[in-house]
Amino acid sequence: MNDIMVSVQNATFSYGKKDVWKDLNIEVKRGECLTLLGPNGCGKTTLLNCISGSNPLAGGNIKLVGKDITEYSVLEKAKTLGYVFQEHSAPFPYSSIEVVRMGRTPHLGLFGSPKAEDTELAYSIMDDLGIAHLAGESYTQISGGERQLVLIARTLCQQPEILLFDEPTSHLDFKNQAMVLKQVRKLSEKGLTIIMTSHFPNHVWHVGNRVAMMGYNGIIADGYVDDVMTEENLSKTYGVPVRIFEGNRDGEITKFCDPNLE
Repeated sequence: MNDIMVSVQNATFSYGKKDVWKDLNIEVKRGECLTLLGPNGCGKTTLLNCISGSNPLAGGNIKLVGKDITEYSVLEKAKTLGYVFQEHSAPFPYSSIEVVRMGRTPHLGLFGSPKAEDTELAYSIMDDLGIAHLAGESYTQISGGERQLVLIARTLCQQPEILLFDEPTSHLDFKNQAMVLKQVRKLSEKGLTIIMTSHFPNHVWHVGNRVAMMGYNGIIADGYVDDVMTEENLSKTYGVPVRIFEGNRDGEITKFCDPNLE
């Protein structure tokens, strides 16, 4: 069994003649949750799009489960990798269970339609995420955090081995951020391989075991959270002095960081 689920090797991506990043290398093992941190415009979402195969590289290669991304068919890729985009609005008022069941599309064949077992799987996944009560609710009428969880459920219905999350808590309030992060952590604990982008460094301590910090010229630091989440690395990544604070909550040490604007 291949332990390396995502391998980015000497990758370069360019817009025209301008390199967004060059000779970038990242490996993510089975069951790891990697959070990508970095300032706006450094190429975090671009990297996710390259891993998903949406953006072709200018150089290097990307492999999923040992196979080059360019060798995957659309259906093969959909069964291997799921991509949860930032919150979006459905064009039609589908029920939440219908949205979740759409994740079964790669498994239905060209002219197939969902069967009873597909609906049962969708309900089961929604129940695991704590949103079974939303099954009959219109997707357009539920909260932003609930919509994100429905999108996660839809992606899980694909039954992929790898999950990509692009700013899953973007535009969400404090409660809904916590709701989504809790579920991302649970998915990681179940052994799914996850790569997530975030604008919020403090989220790293809540969800993952790996972090990669990106600057405007590529990776600044990459490794386990306790090793990489340092004041020096955070300050270098964001271009502002950053301090890390520790607290004690129910006998456990918690950490958070804050920019030093003095």
